[in-house]
Amino acid sequence: MTLRLAVITDIHHGPPTQTKRGDAALALTADFVRFANEQGVDAVLELGDRISDVDPATDHASMAEVARLLDGLAMPRHHLDGNHDLIHLDRADNARILGREAGHRIVPLGAWDLVLWQADPATRNDGIRSLELKDDDFTWLADVAKQATRPLLIASHTPVSPHPMTGNFYFENIPQCGAFPQAAAMRRALGEARVPVAAISGHVHWNTLAADNGITYLTQQSLTESFTTSGEPAGAWGVITLGDDIRWQVFGRDPFEARFAPAATRWKPVMQWPRETHAAAGERVAS
Repeated sequence: MTLRLAVITDIHHGPPTQTKRGDAALALTADFVRFANEQGVDAVLELGDRISDVDPATDHASMAEVARLLDGLAMPRHHLDGNHDLIHLDRADNARILGREAGHRIVPLGAWDLVLWQADPATRNDGIRSLELKDDDFTWLADVAKQATRPLLIASHTPVSPHPMTGNFYFENIPQCGAFPQAAAMRRALGEARVPVAAISGHVHWNTLAADNGITYLTQQSLTESFTTSGEPAGAWGVITLGDDIRWQVFGRDPFEARFAPAATRWKPVMQWPRETHAAAGERVAS
């Protein structure tokens, strides 16, 4: 039996900022709702950054406008908060407006468990812009992976993917803001799982696929991003089909498609080359 999830992320409803076309967000969200209902997907996954923050009153009104559109979905929907959702509103505000619970949770979906990992995505500015993954957030997901008995699809706003930021409009020059600093340690913890695992995130505003230790990490394009689409909003949303393999298709002006088999066993440890091999390679490069 297969399971189909429609995925939307980084709606960024609000004024246009940098390359985010927030002025197109509501119309595109309405298109997404029609698409999901017509496709009859089993559930919708929304990965956060529903708004571009302005001030408390504006953010509350903008969030409510997005929520009213998403209320038109005919299937269950699951939300994560993004960093922009939490500048002037807190988690309780977001949960109340959306009519959904907040925090980490595991949702059984068919043969899979959807893991909604609501790690704090707030960007800290103490002279160096970076994200800090709290110990409790790290431990919660590490324990889920270690104890899992069913395949896991892990959803978060901020990635722990190993994909590079080269060429990314926002994050090439501040890669520490594109993923948690503890991302490599989190990937090692996820490698303790003895079930198939895949992960999907938003935040970085482009489509990527990267693999590490038998786990595939996806990031999906923003609904309203335009830096990859010549100034027009990408209009991106995706469908993930979970079965014996995973199929991921992103629609819109920045399409992407992938199919892969999630591994229940981890990869063989990387080869440790003899020191003399390193030396010989260095000599060839120098010459």
